[in-house]
Amino acid sequence: MRKKPFRLLSAPLLALTMVLSVMSSPARADADPLVALQWELARTTYTLIEALNHPNPALGRAARSQSISVDIAAPRDVVFAIYSNFENHIGANPLLQRVVVHSDTTAAGVRTINQTAIENTPLQPGLPATPINTHAQQRINAAGYFYEVDSWTLPNVITHQTITFEDLGAAGTRVTENLTFEASVLLIDYTVSQGVMAHQGIQSVFKSRIEGGFYS
Repeated sequence: MRKKPFRLLSAPLLALTMVLSVMSSPARADADPLVALQWELARTTYTLIEALNHPNPALGRAARSQSISVDIAAPRDVVFAIYSNFENHIGANPLLQRVVVHSDTTAAGVRTINQTAIENTPLQPGLPATPINTHAQQRINAAGYFYEVDSWTLPNVITHQTITFEDLGAAGTRVTENLTFEASVLLIDYTVSQGVMAHQGIQSVFKSRIEGGFYS
């Protein structure tokens, strides 16, 4: 099984969370070298604690999975190219401000992009959105028409995604997002409800834009 680079447990990493919280402040979010340093720090930390990578309720962590789909009246090649380009998510995702790409490589037919999404994210119910950096690795398999994303966001919210693109012939393309969220047991229900709602909203915007020729 492929190891996922963005997995960690909250209790042993309080110090790291506090450091990244400071580093993710709005005053510094536009400094690309600093954002790249944050990404590397996260990757190194996850690698070191890979043995502790399963959400454990005893340690205050939980995981939930859900799949959502949308049918888009456009050829699969077109939908896949647009959807898998995170720059196109700006505007489709109302939280996303910009995307910082740290590396973009291809090996064995898989394109791997290490990147950070600069977002305004609601962390808890009733609180205003907070500028947060989401550090992610995207792996695009063009031949198989799917891509995977592992991401980490304060306060230690992890998301794993596998997005598939099914050719429906004349009817277009079915995009299915298989989502797994990991978070504190206190936040997991809110994280899932808000995360799923956000992804459904993005799907709706992509459907409208692609079918309306927005990217033509």
